[in-house]
Amino acid sequence: MIQHITVIGSGTMGNGIAHTFAQYGFHVSLVDLHEKALSNALTTIEKNLDRQIQKSILIAEEKTAILSRIKTFTRLEEAVVHTHFVIEAATEQTPIKLDLFQTLDQLCPPETILASNTSSISITKLAAVTNRPDKVIGMHFMNPVPVMKLVEVIRGYASSDEVTDTVMALARQLEKIPVAVQDYPGFIANRILMPMINEAIYSLYEGVAGIHEIDTVMKLGMSHPMGPLQLADFIGLDVCLAILKVLQEGFGNPKYAPCPLLVNMVAAKQLGIKTEIGFYDYRKDPKDLIVAPRFTT
Repeated sequence: MIQHITVIGSGTMGNGIAHTFAQYGFHVSLVDLHEKALSNALTTIEKNLDRQIQKSILIAEEKTAILSRIKTFTRLEEAVVHTHFVIEAATEQTPIKLDLFQTLDQLCPPETILASNTSSISITKLAAVTNRPDKVIGMHFMNPVPVMKLVEVIRGYASSDEVTDTVMALARQLEKIPVAVQDYPGFIANRILMPMINEAIYSLYEGVAGIHEIDTVMKLGMSHPMGPLQLADFIGLDVCLAILKVLQEGFGNPKYAPCPLLVNMVAAKQLGIKTEIGFYDYRKDPKDLIVAPRFTT
């Protein structure tokens, strides 16, 4: 029975995953390279717990118990020695994840399941660098993790039925809705979402319409809660670019080629909310979105 979870990476997705598992009674080891990153993660989790209390999702007494179930580590070997389940939420770069899975395979007990929160990278490729490919699987949460219900459970080529069933059940313990998908580039969520975002960026790049206009059409015309350009800012333009490159390489199809405007914005470090400027400017009140000056039409 899985009781101890190790989460690798304390950024937006990592701290959300740690928060959610701890909220549902699991003991969590949260790992990052730097103490500062871990401190920031705990601050974020505390703020999000306060938000849940304000919305009457939790009671105040639960906050202390949830935080007490999260321990932080900068040394991977200390965090995984007794863990039953590892989920990595490291940077979305294949070499980093391959190296991490190879290391985890050496450090973790043989029965430990190794999962990835990757949004696009091949689970089969990650599994191939381990000696336990049957115990490697994808568990792709949506952002923000404590709020969003969907979890994509991605079966690698060798992922066993037992491990898949275990991860599906684990997601349900978190009151999530798991959907099993096969291991092909972008899986389902990003295979459909990223081309839409890319087409929205192309529409802006080609001068078809402005930022507000594009987002308004998709919100009012298609009932999307957030326009594609604002959503790209929320996801991170660097993440969008990385996923599109995985799709382009994986399928060998030019329709997935990232828009030159997206490439330039990432090169300029205008990545969206994380840098406080992307298609919109978040340096003022984020509730009153202002189109970033460069892209005003």
